[in-house]
Amino acid sequence: KSSTEAQDAIEKMVGTLGDKYTRYLPPAKYQSLVNSATGTLAGVGIELNIGKDGRVIASDVEGDSPASNGGIRPRDIFVEVDGQRFEKGATPDEVANRLRGPEGSKVGVVMERDGKSLDFILTRAKIKVTSVKTYLSDKAGVGKVGVIRIKSFSGTTASTVSDAIAELKKKGAKAFVIDLRNNPGGLLPGGVETAGLFLDANKPVVFVVNKNGIVDAQETLAPGIDLDDPVVLYVNGNTASASEVMTAALKENGRVTVAGEQTFGKGIVQTIRELSNNYGGVAVTIARYETPKHNDINKQGIPVDISVPECENDDAVSCLPANAFKAPQEF
Repeated sequence: KSSTEAQDAIEKMVGTLGDKYTRYLPPAKYQSLVNSATGTLAGVGIELNIGKDGRVIASDVEGDSPASNGGIRPRDIFVEVDGQRFEKGATPDEVANRLRGPEGSKVGVVMERDGKSLDFILTRAKIKVTSVKTYLSDKAGVGKVGVIRIKSFSGTTASTVSDAIAELKKKGAKAFVIDLRNNPGGLLPGGVETAGLFLDANKPVVFVVNKNGIVDAQETLAPGIDLDDPVVLYVNGNTASASEVMTAALKENGRVTVAGEQTFGKGIVQTIRELSNNYGGVAVTIARYETPKHNDINKQGIPVDISVPECENDDAVSCLPANAFKAPQEF
């Protein structure tokens, strides 16, 4: 069989399993996931998502990247990349595949901003993905608020967030916002360990249940570094998987206020297996998880304590009401 026929056969076979998350990953998609996990990409430094009108947008732009240095801004809409036009219905993966290429090569990009078309010529470079971003804000009636945006979870997320909390406290932060909007998950241990930063010892975080019904109960081993300051978890409909593990752990232990929109509802654990002969890989569901109160949020999501409509302000704190910032004992 040809390479294309073999890939089609694999996709068909995996599709018969009846699990939409167990899926075939073509070579380009598989490599994209590997690159994301290792944190290094050759591209222009744009995070992609689907906008309100169904078109692909720049949801974030890495600092000091070809995109940011060239003038592309968050919420710009993709019209064309490297000669290929993208209409409503195009996927972020399709746009990403056109943006990436050999380091040092050039790519033409046409973006739409405020109804106007803008042309950019960018030089691709190695991109170090920053999965955690922080800044200090201010809220009337609350004081200085440290904001920690987590774009996805990796093995180093918890230590990065721990350092960020200490640094923001030095700058006067008396409360925190953990921004998990559009966080698709990543590595489960990253979500578990980050949740532990805000919990006391011996608190349940997640129960992982395998196909044989065997339960792996994961709980905190030591007190976290912040048990008392008001914390708001800011979520939306694209908050999924490991970020939902963190959300449920902190919500059901009475540690945080959850604000925003109901989360996505992906309560499963997956692993990715590489296929031989450069045929890509397969994402396979190997377990499901339950929250500390044994709720199964798969296909349901986590309801919020305070509903906040979609907000495009660059400062997350400005989107949240002051009454969201409650100390743990006030729950």
